[in-house]
Amino acid sequence: MSSHNRDVGRYGEELACRYLGDRGFTVVARNWRCRHGEIDIVATDPRGVVRVIEVKTRRSTAHGTGAEAVTPDKLARLRRLCGAWLAENPHYGGAQVDVISILLPLRGTPALEHIVAVGW
Repeated sequence: MSSHNRDVGRYGEELACRYLGDRGFTVVARNWRCRHGEIDIVATDPRGVVRVIEVKTRRSTAHGTGAEAVTPDKLARLRRLCGAWLAENPHYGGAQVDVISILLPLRGTPALEHIVAVGW
């Protein structure tokens, strides 16, 4: 991955964290890793429900939206990661997987879409 793509991804995660905070979520972990992969953000919503959040940031929709990049295989991996995170953090109950898709146009305001409970 190029440094430009990493920078875009990091900026997207920052925007996602701000968006979540503005809505009463508490970010519990960022870029959590295990042998199955990485979770971008783990947060609790205002009711205390754990959300495993995949953030997909794009500069354009030429190759589809960020949400469209979450394939069934990626969703299955996110579910495994969710289980691994919960195994390390058993004081939390269940969790759900969300996707935050961000479009960062060259000019103008970023567009953010929060898709709740993907594939459940």
